[in-house]
Amino acid sequence: MKVALVHDYLKEFGGAERVLEVLHRLWPEAPVFTAFFDRQALGPAAERFADWDIRTSFAQRLPAIGRRHHTLRFLIPYFWESLDLSGFDLVISSSSGYLSKSVLTRPETLHICYCHTPPRYLWGYAQPAAASWYRRAYELWVNTGLRQYDFAASQRVDRFVANSHAVARRIAKFYGKSAQVIPPPVRVHGGGRAGDEYYLYVGRLSRPKQVDLAIRACEQLNRPLWIVGSGQEEARLRALAGPGVRFLGNLPDERMAEIYAGAKALLFPCAHEDFGIVPVEAMGHGVPVIALDQGGVRESVVEGRTGLFFAEASPASLCAAIERFEAHHFSARACIERAGQFSEAVFSRRFEQLVESEFNVSRLPASPLPL
Repeated sequence: MKVALVHDYLKEFGGAERVLEVLHRLWPEAPVFTAFFDRQALGPAAERFADWDIRTSFAQRLPAIGRRHHTLRFLIPYFWESLDLSGFDLVISSSSGYLSKSVLTRPETLHICYCHTPPRYLWGYAQPAAASWYRRAYELWVNTGLRQYDFAASQRVDRFVANSHAVARRIAKFYGKSAQVIPPPVRVHGGGRAGDEYYLYVGRLSRPKQVDLAIRACEQLNRPLWIVGSGQEEARLRALAGPGVRFLGNLPDERMAEIYAGAKALLFPCAHEDFGIVPVEAMGHGVPVIALDQGGVRESVVEGRTGLFFAEASPASLCAAIERFEAHHFSARACIERAGQFSEAVFSRRFEQLVESEFNVSRLPASPLPL
């Protein structure tokens, strides 16, 4: 069986790229087709892909594609349809905002899509508004066409796999397709317990992550907050933060056990998160989670046992949740046991079983027509 992996692009290393890593470990000989590979933007993380067979689209030859890929998204259909996957029996796409599920395959090729989410910017989820009227007009024009293309491309997929029930509902709503839910693989530390030094946020510093809620709540309650990560919102968030907020930037995985060991809880104020790998990582270190009651995080954090939810995306709601949290005790063992249900081993076993089952079904002879 000849297998190909397809991924949106390689420009940053996050949850989707961790899924790709595990898929590549399952099929190490499979080439990885992607729109473009920006080694400079990846930085040290580029070494993770050093010995992979990576095959890019013609987007790789466009000047500054790493910075302009979103502006040039009107070319997305041409990027994916220019790739030749005619020599493969199984295609597994890891798809999100750049529509890698759009690749063309032979009729007899089985295409399984691991969908992180249908593109948020196409399907009504809040996005930062463009600064100028002509930019807004451009985005309206491009997105209208891409939305129609995204739906059409979704019909090429033989089997969807979603990372959460929240995403499975989006796939059903926007594409009219059912999806099996297999949560993404998480590296579970499997030891440790919460500290009492600070609250913690880990992740990208972007507007949908709503990190400003964590900063404002901790400022109001006079609680220390440590922030791990970087992103476009960093300058604005630094200007907002007081002396009790510490920005640590991006840290290697080896440092995170030490960081989690001092944390009272992970604050996770993200809006409509697709799944939320970071809360599971925190629980794997014995650290409970205080999360906004939206999206896939509701499927991993157990209210009152491994964390608490707050109902509204407001500092007041988060403040109330922190005060409730401080009046309760959370078991490190309960957190670690819950995280273990989302380990890499669990993902690999479930995904391999699905692929084997779907591939066997796809090779069954067609039933004869009744006489």
